[in-house]
Amino acid sequence: MAQYSIGVDLGGTNLRAAAISAGGEILEKTSGSTNLSEGRDVVIGDIVASIEALKRRRPQDALAGVGIGVPGFIEIEKGLIVGSNNLPEFEGFPVRDDIERRLGTRVILENDANAAALGEKWIGAGREVNDLVLLTLGTGIGGGIILGGRVVHGYVGMAGEIGHMTVDPNGNPCGCGNFGCLEKHASATAVEAMAQMLHLGEGVTSKDVCDLAIAGNEKARMIFEAMGRALGVALGNLVNIFNFPLYLLSGGMLPAWEFFAPAMIAECSRRSFTYRNAATRIDKAVLGNEAGLFGAAYLPFQAQGSK
Repeated sequence: MAQYSIGVDLGGTNLRAAAISAGGEILEKTSGSTNLSEGRDVVIGDIVASIEALKRRRPQDALAGVGIGVPGFIEIEKGLIVGSNNLPEFEGFPVRDDIERRLGTRVILENDANAAALGEKWIGAGREVNDLVLLTLGTGIGGGIILGGRVVHGYVGMAGEIGHMTVDPNGNPCGCGNFGCLEKHASATAVEAMAQMLHLGEGVTSKDVCDLAIAGNEKARMIFEAMGRALGVALGNLVNIFNFPLYLLSGGMLPAWEFFAPAMIAECSRRSFTYRNAATRIDKAVLGNEAGLFGAAYLPFQAQGSK
């Protein structure tokens, strides 16, 4: 019986890996920079080196496998990244097969938000339920849907792109080609754009806007109310579609929860009869940036049925 697996979180800036036991305990963790400027082969070499370092210090027959969470659209069956602004050199490259070949170990590739949702289900805020939706609020907005304890992938692996749900048909244009995407109205980038529009200062970050809101700035609070309404529209739709017991939010925008959550809950309630009449929870995720590591590590356990 496998005793541990290795989860990898590959981002545009940071590369992190952890050996995690079947009981959800982090045994060892490594972290470093994603050296994208040095090319794809160097990054893959860094991934393999991180995994091999974790493997060396453990029994050879105790590894269940490796799970890797990456940003972007993934064709699950082929193990291909087919769309990622953060990792453009990886698009269309058989990254899963290449790492498997170098390691001689089974590798499972997963979208990073899906991995985070699975981590929250396994060992975080969702461990008491089998069905949940996670929204990751950062530079953009990602999403993961867990049904029956497993990630919902859709036809080729691109389900759960909640950040590109339309919340305003006449809203801001998005790089995906749509107008009014959620991430154009409720992400950190959207908050910063609204701050510029309201002349809150040159180069103001989403954290700065949060600090201004804490200090009582009315324009900053208006921004978070607008963000909350956009999230409420999305959540109302999600509740109406899925009727799940739990909807979680994670990411760098959570410190502003007190400023966007009231408008979010009110808008969701206004738009969803189900939310008003069922014991549906909208809450904060609890694992922070560890969620993706836990979820990635859980993938091999799920695949072999040891958990």
